Amino acid sequence: MPGDPEKMILDPNFTPQAKMELRRQFGLDQPPLTQYLNYLKSLVKFDLGLSFSTRRLVWSELRERLPNTIVLFSVAFVGQAALGISLGVASAANRGRFTEKFVVGAGLFAYAVPTFFIQLLLLLAFGYYWPIMPIHGTMSAPPPDGSWARFLDRLWHLILPAGSNILIGFGSWALYTRNTMLEALGQDYIVTARAKGLPRSEVLYHHALRSVLPPIVTLIFMSLPGAVSGAVITESIFSWHGVGRYLLDATLQMDYPAAQGAFYLIALAVIISNLMADIAYGLVDPRIRVGAGAGK
Repeated sequence: MPGDPEKMILDPNFTPQAKMELRRQFGLDQPPLTQYLNYLKSLVKFDLGLSFSTRRLVWSELRERLPNTIVLFSVAFVGQAALGISLGVASAANRGRFTEKFVVGAGLFAYAVPTFFIQLLLLLAFGYYWPIMPIHGTMSAPPPDGSWARFLDRLWHLILPAGSNILIGFGSWALYTRNTMLEALGQDYIVTARAKGLPRSEVLYHHALRSVLPPIVTLIFMSLPGAVSGAVITESIFSWHGVGRYLLDATLQMDYPAAQGAFYLIALAVIISNLMADIAYGLVDPRIRVGAGAGK
């Protein structure tokens, strides 16, 4: 971000003594190396400092918004994976038929179209032409009375942002699952299973799909960082009260502590996702577990 963080907190009308005292309070009078080491110590404790714009603790603001981001992208991510994998298996099982052509065409279209384009179309459709759904926010204002009514209201606000991500994100899942399934269906053990007279569903799901699960599981967890980083676009378009919208607002206001705190959470999500991918890969495919072949 361009700009000088000092100018965000120092009033030009301050006296030199007041400016020096404020710099001392924020640690800006210390050497850069000392400031960096203090920053690393604070990160471990999730002490992300004070927001320049709101004068509140950054971690407190992020904790308020983090559940909204988790809910939105958990629903969207699970929906993408479930829909994409199901259509990919159906496409591979019906090669050369209408099902495969439809899934491939829809998958390529969803993969090629930018997410924000579909989301803006949904805003135009359901916010202007057919205003039947909420197009911004996480809850109505004022919120309805009762926990059950609030839950349904939040769910109603979740449909457009989560649904748009599912419509756009399922394409890569469907195409990847289809390609790996087609490769698996041509293997000798699948031919043998069919020759034994096993049911079609057992051949597809117990033998073929099970053999291609490791790369699919890896794709699932490796896609998590992209889903988290995509929060900025989706939450900005639908005014979703989450970490992504918080990051955008902090960047536009040159609020360095707030932006750094949001970036820190995203980086942490990337690291955790990569670790989960390695662990899940070993659980799905015992051949590559750590130390499986050690000492042999």
